[in-house]
Amino acid sequence: MGKVGKRFRTARGLVDPDQRYTVDEAVKLIKQTGTAKFNETVEIAVRLGVDPKQADQMVRGAVSLPHGVGKSVRVLVFAEGDAARQALEAGADVVGGDELVEKVLNEGFVDFDKAVAMRNMMAKVGKLGRVLGPRGLMPNPKTNTVVGPEGLTAAIQELKAGRVDFKVERAGIVHTAVGKVSMTEQQLADNIITLMSTLMRLKPSTAKGQYLRGVAVSNTMGPGIRIDVNEAIRLSTELR
Repeated sequence: MGKVGKRFRTARGLVDPDQRYTVDEAVKLIKQTGTAKFNETVEIAVRLGVDPKQADQMVRGAVSLPHGVGKSVRVLVFAEGDAARQALEAGADVVGGDELVEKVLNEGFVDFDKAVAMRNMMAKVGKLGRVLGPRGLMPNPKTNTVVGPEGLTAAIQELKAGRVDFKVERAGIVHTAVGKVSMTEQQLADNIITLMSTLMRLKPSTAKGQYLRGVAVSNTMGPGIRIDVNEAIRLSTELR
């Protein structure tokens, strides 16, 4: 086992691994343990009572966090003609058609955080799955990143504002960022509750037993902080 640094030992000493904290208590600890020299990302891991191997129990979606994720998001759009002009006006950082598809495919260009594709481009964009798929960058209708002209501007603006996409992993866990340590406690709490509310709304009808089984938050360099499941359910239900 590798050595644990003094900073991490100090942070770990502030957190009781056996306690289940309220959301307010958890974000307060996130701020206290976020002492790195950079602006650490705040992440959440939610264990769900689903079997991802079953197609009807796959939990996947997107949510626009009320305070964003605390960083600028570089958006690429596969579009041509009027749609390309519309994308640039909406704030897209990189826009292109055939030449952009070839750049990603042949040069491995992935200098962006999110990708959006016009529906009429998907026949060409589809061949980028082996490049973009493993990085979670492949446009997908289920996350509103494959759109028509009527939805293009909204999709780009939502992504630029901090919309996050999520998908349950094999172990039944949803893991995603919910902000930065530099954000206020209230902003972090709002983001966490908004994500939880979205997950509750997406509960599969075929899921048996307890749906929300565990919640933990952490910053990049800090220990995990467990949140009381019952309180998380109550707050997310009230938001809905």
